[in-house]
Amino acid sequence: MRYDLVIFDNDGVLVDSEPIAHRVLSEYLTELGYPTTREESYRDFLGNAGRNVHDVVMKRYRGSLPADFEARCHERVFAAFRSELTASAGAEELLKALRQQGTLYCLASSSSHEWIRVALDLAGLRAYLPEDRVFSAQDVGVGKPAPDLFRHAATTMGVAPERCLVIEDSPNGVLAARAATMDVYGFTALTTPAKLTAAGATGLISELPEVLGLLAL
Repeated sequence: MRYDLVIFDNDGVLVDSEPIAHRVLSEYLTELGYPTTREESYRDFLGNAGRNVHDVVMKRYRGSLPADFEARCHERVFAAFRSELTASAGAEELLKALRQQGTLYCLASSSSHEWIRVALDLAGLRAYLPEDRVFSAQDVGVGKPAPDLFRHAATTMGVAPERCLVIEDSPNGVLAARAATMDVYGFTALTTPAKLTAAGATGLISELPEVLGLLAL
């Protein structure tokens, strides 16, 4: 079918932030007395809103995190971003092509607006994603896998959900898009195809330029 709007996840899709963020998060949790590997961080927190970390620590360790945990974790992640973060391979070229051909697109992420802003600026993608094309779970009060964020993005952009194509790298993101009655292609750069398919992905891509082919179908 022909799509009228492409909705991108940010972390792990447009920006190569997940390896950095999960390394920092797992190291910080371990430092606080909650031993966590990077693989466990991916498993438990990929595609989730940040507050899920508190829930996992409480359930698994019967513990709690400092009141300023999120702020301190962000400081550490942003410091690492400044020296390491890059756009995902092909992201800038894809956004440029979409803009040149007049295809409507936006970003919808469970991360905060501050996180998204920092990531886009450091990755050099801000010019392609001004504030009116950026949507955060902060806007709706709930993150993925709830469908609210994707529905909000589509409504704001003036497109019916069934005319949207979502590009996601996490099972929770796929679940959210499907619940919003949108087609969603799983990006397999970080997550195994089996996990994305099990979550209900319409299809799979391994490289971002493949999005242009989906729009040409």
